[in-house]
Amino acid sequence: MHYFVTALQQHPELAIFLALAIGFLIGQFKIRSFTLGIVVGTLLAGVIIGQLDIKVSPTVKSVFFLLFLFTTGYKVGPQFFRGLKKDALPQLGVTIVLCVTCLLSAFFAAKLFGYDMGTTAGLLAGAFTESTVIGTATDAIHRLNLPDSEKARLMNNIPVAYAVTYLVGTAFIVWFLPNVGPKLMAVNLKQEGRNLQATISSAEETEAGVQSAFQTFGVRAYRVTNERLVNKTIAELEAMPKEARVFITRIRHDGGIVEPEPSTTIRPGDVVAVIARTELLMSRGIEIGAEVDDKALLDFPQEMLDVVMTNKALVGKTFRDLAALEFTRGVFLRRHSRLGEPMPFTAETHLDRGDVLSLVGAKRDVERVAKELGYADRPAVSTDMIFVGLGIFFGGLIGLLTITVGRLPITLTVSGGALVMGLVFGWLRSVRPTFGRIPEPAMWIFDTVGLTIFMAVVGLGAGPGFIAGLQKSGISLVFVGLAVAVLPHLTAILFGRYILKMNPLILLGACSGAGTITAALRAVQDESDSKLPALGYTVPYALGNIILTAWGPVIIAMMA
Repeated sequence: MHYFVTALQQHPELAIFLALAIGFLIGQFKIRSFTLGIVVGTLLAGVIIGQLDIKVSPTVKSVFFLLFLFTTGYKVGPQFFRGLKKDALPQLGVTIVLCVTCLLSAFFAAKLFGYDMGTTAGLLAGAFTESTVIGTATDAIHRLNLPDSEKARLMNNIPVAYAVTYLVGTAFIVWFLPNVGPKLMAVNLKQEGRNLQATISSAEETEAGVQSAFQTFGVRAYRVTNERLVNKTIAELEAMPKEARVFITRIRHDGGIVEPEPSTTIRPGDVVAVIARTELLMSRGIEIGAEVDDKALLDFPQEMLDVVMTNKALVGKTFRDLAALEFTRGVFLRRHSRLGEPMPFTAETHLDRGDVLSLVGAKRDVERVAKELGYADRPAVSTDMIFVGLGIFFGGLIGLLTITVGRLPITLTVSGGALVMGLVFGWLRSVRPTFGRIPEPAMWIFDTVGLTIFMAVVGLGAGPGFIAGLQKSGISLVFVGLAVAVLPHLTAILFGRYILKMNPLILLGACSGAGTITAALRAVQDESDSKLPALGYTVPYALGNIILTAWGPVIIAMMA
């Protein structure tokens, strides 16, 4: 045991990795649908290991926290600026009401119960599951004109309050939104889901490496014997079905295979390769003629490709508008994602910059469409570290600037500056995709590992005083955390439903997003038996992440 303790004390990097391993293990445990999650798991693991009095340089947590914040901004940048547009005003309104109520409820609760600024920041972070508040509030405390011992005490109180209130805040809100929320609005979630589903097609949701045996789109070969179709051009034939999109991708004519143009004419006896929805081919393919087993004709390269939408001329257009454009000929939409969330879509769904469209069709057609829409999001392994490094550097410089409002000095701090620059750089990446690529695996490292290492170091530092701090704050913090967590969601639901007249499913999705509680979105989706609440989630999630993170230095300034 002496060897073990000495090794951790002399080499704190080992303690960090041990906290990560234990934290990820704790985060996997489930009680029904509730999990602690890897962030809280790593914090608790750090607190436990921190009882051994392990010293870690604060620079370590700062580096990883900056990586995490920059990546957070990078991911939500396009949707953050999207949320400032006019048609997103209801979701923006709900987000602002919820976030401002978060700040005020934590502040007045702290004044009522006499909490210090560290405990208050932890209460705000935990009740609203926004762990980034820990970092921004810690930075703000560090800049105060206080003795180092007092700063250390205040900063150590943050994770204590966070750990206590996070459990209450998360678990209760995950239950509250799908169960109490509908009663506040006097609606039946399942019925609302069916009503909205009647006009919206859900996106496919698949497990990695697994796909449905049923193929939504197919290609089949038919010999043209229907006299109504003979001697017509490809363009005329493809325009005949009014209710669906059908394309002829190849033709066998006089024994040879032809790559057709819209002006190509179909002759008697030609064999055509037709791509369309599978159910349409099954029900109406025989109208063309007999189906033919022609492997050579059907053996052409087909591509499934994710394309990020950046063409500003197409922003705001519907999928119906897009389908009518000449360059989209021969290509179908399989899935529509926004901020990493699969989005339900219809022909009337509007396109936003940064949307990911999963396309399928002949390779030449898919490549053509990708160039017109934006850029192809193909798997890659390298990260543009020039982009990341300069983003964090310039963001930090901006964050160091201070402005005085009244008598309160307000600053973004280095971490807040990194978040803001992440937003800007994420938006720039969506507009100019020739630079700034961060592949999904690298983003996971920056995002997940960056945050959990930060939390592990926070836990290690708070470990020695954690038990004493918990005893000092008392059981009252649990009930205060519960009240502070519920009040903003209660206010947002009433405001969104009765003032803004929002659809209940979209409103509950917006509350989940504004409170940055993804588990609550899943719970609402399960209760409504519908994926449609995700339509209200993405814009509030992007805005909520930014606003709640900004509350860190604000709550410290208010308490100071």
